[in-house]
Amino acid sequence: MKNWLLWGMMLLLCISLYSGDNMKAVVSSGEAEIPREILETLDPVTREMLTEEPKYLALTFDDGPRRGTTDILLNGLQERGVPATFFVVGEQIEGNEDLILRMKAEGHQIGNHTYSHTMLLKAEKAAMMEEIRKTEVMLEQLIGGGHYWLRPPYGLIDVKRAAQVKTPMIYWSVDPEDWDLLDTEKVVARVMEQVTNKDIVLLHDFYPTSVDAALELIDRLQEKGYTFVTVEELFRIQGIEPEAGLLYASPTCIRPLP
Repeated sequence: MKNWLLWGMMLLLCISLYSGDNMKAVVSSGEAEIPREILETLDPVTREMLTEEPKYLALTFDDGPRRGTTDILLNGLQERGVPATFFVVGEQIEGNEDLILRMKAEGHQIGNHTYSHTMLLKAEKAAMMEEIRKTEVMLEQLIGGGHYWLRPPYGLIDVKRAAQVKTPMIYWSVDPEDWDLLDTEKVVARVMEQVTNKDIVLLHDFYPTSVDAALELIDRLQEKGYTFVTVEELFRIQGIEPEAGLLYASPTCIRPLP
């Protein structure tokens, strides 16, 4: 029924573009807008669906891969046709290589969360670079070369250490603290309260409650018109080329470093 309604609206829009003064379409930035006369006849939900700007979200998952949770999450993402971004811990890769291969094959972005989830803010330079490089090498050997963007554990790094990082670094703009709540409904409620267009949401595929929350959030937010993309796609959509050594809370927000 909804599809027939949308087709009807598009037909009326085409008619309005070629009709007389009683039904003129406004043209702005090269795109035809739906005439006010048509919009006024629509119910609020349909009107919002036809006129609002696209809404995008990037779901990100830390600390995996973990068998028994990451695989269930991948199943749910595949069923929904949703891509995500996984910041993987090197220590978790061994024995879970098939999950990394599956992430790659199914169109997800894979990033680096260091080898042993070390707090880089306190690490010596050589130790920090080893933590990053070790996971990079494992990923390169498994799925090929690429730019594996870094998410510093705990989101913590300083200017001096960041200058040594050769890729963009990704923080987040929504953090429900799912690792602390360990409650699906509370995680869902917290994200729904905070989320806005073009956010980067932090979750952890290490916890069953977080996996359940992620899939419920996808269902609820898709109903609200959100499209899910990888972090890299989110930057591309906004026309922003991320720079190495900078920590991004979102494509348009660089997080200050100590």
